[in-house]
Amino acid sequence: MSNRSLLGPADVDDVELARMVADLLGHEPGEVHLLESTAEEFPYELPAITTAGRFWVRGSARTPSGDEHFRIFVKHVQSWSRSPLFEAVPEPFRASAEAQVPWRTEPLVYRSGLRDLLPDGLHMPRSLGVVDLDDKSAAVWLEEVTTERPAWDLAGYSRAAYLLGRLAASAAVASVDDVWERDWRVRDYLDGRLGVQVLPLLRSDDVWQHPLVAGAFDDQLRDRLLVAADRAEAIVEELSAMPHLLSHGDACPNNLLAGPEPDSFTLIDFGFWNPAPVGFDLGQLLVGDVQIGQRSPTLLAPTESAIVPSYVEGLRAEASQIPEDVVRRAHALHLLLFTGYSALPFDHLGSPITPELEQVARDRAAVAAFSLDLLDATD
Repeated sequence: MSNRSLLGPADVDDVELARMVADLLGHEPGEVHLLESTAEEFPYELPAITTAGRFWVRGSARTPSGDEHFRIFVKHVQSWSRSPLFEAVPEPFRASAEAQVPWRTEPLVYRSGLRDLLPDGLHMPRSLGVVDLDDKSAAVWLEEVTTERPAWDLAGYSRAAYLLGRLAASAAVASVDDVWERDWRVRDYLDGRLGVQVLPLLRSDDVWQHPLVAGAFDDQLRDRLLVAADRAEAIVEELSAMPHLLSHGDACPNNLLAGPEPDSFTLIDFGFWNPAPVGFDLGQLLVGDVQIGQRSPTLLAPTESAIVPSYVEGLRAEASQIPEDVVRRAHALHLLLFTGYSALPFDHLGSPITPELEQVARDRAAVAAFSLDLLDATD
């Protein structure tokens, strides 16, 4: 008996599911017969504009080894034009906004041979099937991997940075050169979200007078951010001129799960996989947990001091000779451009002010100040 109706259009027929189960359990397709299966939603609190749903499909099948149980992870990805959040995009900017947020990259990655080319210490889930649903969505069916978070102490951050440096400079990884949806440029971000939404809001007096903002961002920080906003074009030009290597694109701790061996990581969520300026992955590694309230911003400085040299060590392990000062400068430019400018709690300005939101605002102010200090220190 099977009931996978929760999957909606992301479901497959029983024949295809039996093939996936055979692959998962190590049998020939014709030797596996599906007995029963069900679908349930995978709990995930953080919004993702290109994810329509995450699910577990579990069940049992008759195999040459007897009746065996299985569990498969299903991710339904889509164009963000189908996200409810897309309604907030002004009509004149919708076409360009949709084009600037890739959704096909993750299916392309899981159809590629990337998994077998990752540096030692990095892993990714094995794909059991990628199904195109229509011209704006697909479903990715993956083996189950641990969802355990590594111990994110300084040693863990350093190890992750080292492996991300190896990933960036790996010739083997670079050979898989057809797995991103479009050629992305730093300028695309300036022409898109930054220029259309973030910088205009930064320059709005009403935003700075909002109690949630005024209580966390003092006049000095406001003035520094506004001066930096006037430099956005120059910052984009400088970052764009940096050496470009491959990047995961969103290497926050939530996307670096504990790997099967000690000190290894399993990468997930490849939606922003793309060539990018060197050091690009250091930004989300550094601030990802701070942004979601999992880590204190007081740890930004020691973490940053640990991850940059480790990332450079990873580059060296793959024969890249990009100087450390170049990596550090590119990281500083990226951090301000993609995190510092947008640190104001724009997404909470319509919410009732609570002590929790006030702490969010203070943490984001600390991130903004840190990004500005880092830019000054590398100038």
